[in-house]
Amino acid sequence: MTSTPYQFLCDESRVSFGGDEFVFVEFGEAMDLAEALRIQSITTELTRMDLAGIIDIAPANASYMIRLDPEVLDPRHLIQMLNGLHKQFADSHTVTLDTNIVEIPVWYDDPSTSETCMKFRDRHQSSTETDIQYTARVNNFSSIDELISAHSSAPFIVTFPCFKPGNAESMQLVPRNRQIQAPKYLRPRTETPARAVAHGGAFTVIYPTSGVGGYQLLGRSPVPVVDLTQTTPGFEKSKVLTKASSLIQFRPIHGAQYQEIRASSKIGIYQYNRHPVTFVLSRFLDDPIGYATKLKGELRW
Repeated sequence: MTSTPYQFLCDESRVSFGGDEFVFVEFGEAMDLAEALRIQSITTELTRMDLAGIIDIAPANASYMIRLDPEVLDPRHLIQMLNGLHKQFADSHTVTLDTNIVEIPVWYDDPSTSETCMKFRDRHQSSTETDIQYTARVNNFSSIDELISAHSSAPFIVTFPCFKPGNAESMQLVPRNRQIQAPKYLRPRTETPARAVAHGGAFTVIYPTSGVGGYQLLGRSPVPVVDLTQTTPGFEKSKVLTKASSLIQFRPIHGAQYQEIRASSKIGIYQYNRHPVTFVLSRFLDDPIGYATKLKGELRW
């Protein structure tokens, strides 16, 4: 198929092959929001083309992978099609995504995640602080409240459906110098509460179920982000709440609100605050603060 282990597309993104079934396209090693959303545009358009022989398309933060049936679609022919898509979306300013924005209530600095993180200080950079205290300090916030205000000030956009259904990495729509950054644990926890909201690197995630984890725990949401049975209101069309390119707006709540919302969610009467939006990357790049405020305002309060 090729005399080298990889080849390059028109924009210098690198293509490598996993046997005859997998095609892997790398844009680079550094995370860049504009490039991540360009990947979303390319893979969304590829999905719309509904090409015979493509089995799965998996976008990530700086790359994407395609699984195909080589008896139906020759990988060399696919590369030609990908080259055309990369030319079509060569300019990140052309990226427009039809998506939705959903509000996620969060009890920041809640007892459950605080108790959990303190069990694992031997795996952490700080032996005495909780995760949210540590995250506030390393980002030069004067208090936890200041961190909470920043984290809930602008929407996040999902750039990568992560390692289990519903666990989606998302990056906040703020200027680069306002991005919250936090290292992952030195060694992963063996325990994480379901629906925990956590931050690692430049990304926030919501853990859909309990289990292992290495992101800094900031709080906990009372509402699920996955329902494999699709019996919960809000999951009629999808088993996961947030797909790639979905926008998430976090809303701080206190303990009593958490219990009230959790109770209504358990009995199936909670209604997600969600609204369709069209995300235009050029508008965000031109005015990140103003455009993020406009997107946040699309939610029905």
